[in-house]
Amino acid sequence: MTSRGERERHWLALTRETLPALAAARDWPVRADHCFQRILLDHACGGRWYDHIAGRPAYAHAADAILDAASALGEQVAAGTADLTTLNARSLRWRGKR
Repeated sequence: MTSRGERERHWLALTRETLPALAAARDWPVRADHCFQRILLDHACGGRWYDHIAGRPAYAHAADAILDAASALGEQVAAGTADLTTLNARSLRWRGKR
């Protein structure tokens, strides 16, 4: 079983290092770590993460299952098997931005 600390370290490395490093080369619509976190957590929650997670920072207050699902989706984005542009557009629609 993965510890909470390991989950959070993986999440932070994924969203602060791995995904931002890939952003320019893949011409993604976002570059900042908090944008990746928004997109992935929104999808793990099935809507705006702040409607499902009490407290900030969200990753520290998310249930293990939510953080695991968000991390797994982030890994799919990094691997090229999930489309970040589509995920971002859906996240923005949930927030009434598009």
